[in-house]
Amino acid sequence: MADSALKTKTTISLFWSFLDKFGQQLINLLSSLILMAVVAKAEFGIMGILAVFTAFSGLIIDSGFSRALLNRKDITEIEYNSVFYFNVTLSVALYLILYIAAPFLADIFHEPKIIPVSRILFLSFIFNGIGLIHQTLLTKKADFRGLTKINIPAILLSAIIAILMAIKGYGIWALVAQIVFYSLFRTIFLWIYSSWRPAKVFSFRMLKNSMGLSNKLLAGSLISAVFNNIYPSIIAFFFPNSMNSVADYAQANKYQDIPFAMISNTFRSISMLILSEINQEIERLKRVVSKLLKSIAFLSFPIGLYMILVAEAVFAFIWQEKWLSAVPYFRMLTLAGIVSPFIFVLNELYIAKERADFFLGLEIAKRIILVLLIWLLISQGIMGLAASWVIYTYITLIVSLILSNKLIRYSIIDFLKETLPYALIALICNALGYFTTQWMESDILFILMSFFIVGGSYLLLCRIFKLEMIKEIEDWFSSRKQKKNHGK
Repeated sequence: MADSALKTKTTISLFWSFLDKFGQQLINLLSSLILMAVVAKAEFGIMGILAVFTAFSGLIIDSGFSRALLNRKDITEIEYNSVFYFNVTLSVALYLILYIAAPFLADIFHEPKIIPVSRILFLSFIFNGIGLIHQTLLTKKADFRGLTKINIPAILLSAIIAILMAIKGYGIWALVAQIVFYSLFRTIFLWIYSSWRPAKVFSFRMLKNSMGLSNKLLAGSLISAVFNNIYPSIIAFFFPNSMNSVADYAQANKYQDIPFAMISNTFRSISMLILSEINQEIERLKRVVSKLLKSIAFLSFPIGLYMILVAEAVFAFIWQEKWLSAVPYFRMLTLAGIVSPFIFVLNELYIAKERADFFLGLEIAKRIILVLLIWLLISQGIMGLAASWVIYTYITLIVSLILSNKLIRYSIIDFLKETLPYALIALICNALGYFTTQWMESDILFILMSFFIVGGSYLLLCRIFKLEMIKEIEDWFSSRKQKKNHGK
């Protein structure tokens, strides 16, 4: 594919992928604001504990054979059908195992409510497994517009149901309903939108074609899913009678992750398609990865530092005293969130190069480091645990860049040269926002004024220093204006 065609495909895909992720995060955010005000804090703690298990749902959709199918060019119908039946079977098996294990989980965390809640919540595994191939086919076609039409209504309907249930006093069941109904509606809409239907064919031999890559991806993603969501469970296990603290940590992590997950998922969706198409061209790969990482830096650094600046004011304005105890965790975890999108894109590079050994090896090494950090810092309490995640994330980024240098000669020095300018300007602008607004007593006035000061000065300084991404944005608006004028 020529550079111009690749750029056009990237731009269109990026727009729809961003619209999809932004819409989902916005609806999630608005619904969560209401749910956190209505539902008891301890109920969020229970959901935080179960997050490590619900992460398996995302694992079934985003990794294993489905990722192998995305990465390969020529795939037969028999392979699609074989992977469909395998994943449905796997999702049902996981559900049954955890259904049986529910009483054991309740005993570990000293919370009887876990038994009925988990048994309903984990139904989302099966619903997601049934929609696996339909999502894979749409992603492979770069039909992000279709995925947007599927995801947004599904998440909107599930949010409405959850809010109505919360207002009616259903408590934790409103939170459960939001997850389960989202996966159900999404799968129904995938089947309606996509014309693909499973046939009565299955081949173990066809599964083996993707086995080498998919097994490593599945194992790596399994490790990642467990450890990325393990902290609330650790807090509940090591700090008795701490369900409110579990809720504080889980919700702080959830909210700090919203913008970074949107950035990560947007660029990850594009990386899946673009990097695999040029995976044999080292120089083009390096250019594309460089552009992706600079784009992330342009967004992630100012957003993250601004979040740290206004965290207390935002929590106080929305929830008053109820959730203020989550602010220290939110600020600490945001330091990790800022760099997490870089790691996601670099992971896609290993998959595009079909170096699943890098992916799995990195996951294993990272988790050994994480366990050591948890062991060293757990004596410092929950803030110590939060700090262990931040340190771990930055170590992960360094190791990922070392591996990228081996694959495409993109080094730590390259990364620092291209992203540090955005980080430094974002830091200066947020410092400016702090010193010019700290005298304000009104939370909402402080949030709004600091936003305009930080955002305006950031764009201005990026333009003054002629940073590449601001020039890309100006060129894009200029080309859109020219096209509009030609159309008249």
